[in-house]
Amino acid sequence: MNAFFAEFFGTAMIIVFGGGVVSNVLLNKTKGHNGGWIVITLGWAVGVYTGVLIAAQYSGAHLNPAVTIALVLADKFSLSLLPAYICAQMLGAMFGSLLVWLAYKKHFDATEDADIKLAVFCTAPSIRSYWYNVMTEAIGTFVLTLAVLFMAEPEIGLGSLSALPIAGVVLGLGLSLGGPTGYAINPARDLGPRIMHFLLPIPNKRDSDWKYAWVPVLGPIIGATIAAIGFILF
Repeated sequence: MNAFFAEFFGTAMIIVFGGGVVSNVLLNKTKGHNGGWIVITLGWAVGVYTGVLIAAQYSGAHLNPAVTIALVLADKFSLSLLPAYICAQMLGAMFGSLLVWLAYKKHFDATEDADIKLAVFCTAPSIRSYWYNVMTEAIGTFVLTLAVLFMAEPEIGLGSLSALPIAGVVLGLGLSLGGPTGYAINPARDLGPRIMHFLLPIPNKRDSDWKYAWVPVLGPIIGATIAAIGFILF
């Protein structure tokens, strides 16, 4: 498996677990309905763990455009590979959200609340205040990216031994900082599934909230950039 497909499948696994657990908790007539926030954060953490295990030996398991950008800025990754990695991450996120929709197709049909259906695919703030929402995403991604930078080997990224610590960081971020915005902390994780929400034939769906879509893209990039600068200074 080459690096492109490693990033593709690794990112897809994050969304399969993450979008899957949100579906299980929020959609009607599921076995895990009303499972709660801790269940959701655990699902996302296991998704990150699985994605890193799959991709680590082939691509370094970035699985996040913000992380790839930070590794480039910190001189730990080649700029020439940046476009291919981000493309793979975006497509992987879209594919993962397609699998989630197929797995829960009947439950999407049984759920009337259009906001809940959108929440399976992408994040939304508890209190909409765009620049504060950007700041929240930036802080969360700063923490994640700084952890990644200190674990990453030069020119490689995360190794398989780093899968569990990074999953723990993601779990902690969800529990600690996930409340205001849903902790996207990954542009591909939010934008790719949001595009799929727009494209898929989901009955009685709402708009894909494009007015907010830039927040979970810009916020993580800002946070990752600051983390890279801080890592260089250290």
